[in-house]
Formats: sequence, C-alpha cells, structure tokens
Amino acid sequence: QVRLAESGGGSVQTGDSLRLSCVISGRTFAGTAVGWFRQAPEKEREFVAAIRLSEGGAAYADSVKGRFTISRDNAKKTVYLEMNSLKYEDTAVYYCAATHALQATTIKTYAYWGQGTQVTVSS
Repeated sequence: QVRLAESGGGSVQTGDSLRLSCVISGRTFAGTAVGWFRQAPEKEREFVAAIRLSEGGAAYADSVKGRFTISRDNAKKTVYLEMNSLKYEDTAVYYCAATHALQATTIKTYAYWGQGTQVTVSS
C-alpha cells in the first residue's frame, strides 16, 4: 500500500511559478514511479509528468515540456513538480499518483492516488 499527499497549490497569475510537493508513505520498490496528473473542469484527467524513484528518469507531457520540472528527494520521500511560466490553461486540480508498472505515462497503470491540490492561474 502506498499513500500520497499533495500540497503547494494556490492561486497565481499568468507567468508565475509554483512548486507542488507529494509526500509518499508506505511501501515503494526500486521500480516505483510517481506521476503528476491534472484534471480541469469538465475535462478528463491527463498525464503531466512522471519520475522513476530509483534512477530519476523523467517523462513529460508535450504541453509542459520546458516549463515544468519533476524531481524527487528520496530521503524525504517527496516528489516535486516545479511549474514555471504558468498559463491559464494550467488551471486544474493536480494529483500525484504511484505505480509499480513499467509504463509510467499512462493513467490506467496508476493504482495509488493522492487527494489533489488546486492550481488556479488567472490573467
């Protein structure tokens, strides 16, 4: 069982930055990956970024490449999502999730989810 808790959301303006945190508890393995997903009103939940906890390999959605950075601090059991140059369309509830599967960019492989944190970007 893996438990995740997000924090760091808030209301910002276009061009601002935010850093989200995801604290992980429970049992993780060498192959465990943690991903960030987001869901805007009336839209499906979508992949944002993921990182493999062991070697730190990361993947990003095209919409956030160059603006968002995912990182992890294994000693603190925390995964971060640094979001820069925020746009109105980044407004969503952001969730972190964990998977033990090899495929870390597909939502259906994630079995463990946090409660989400709201990010609102206004112009």
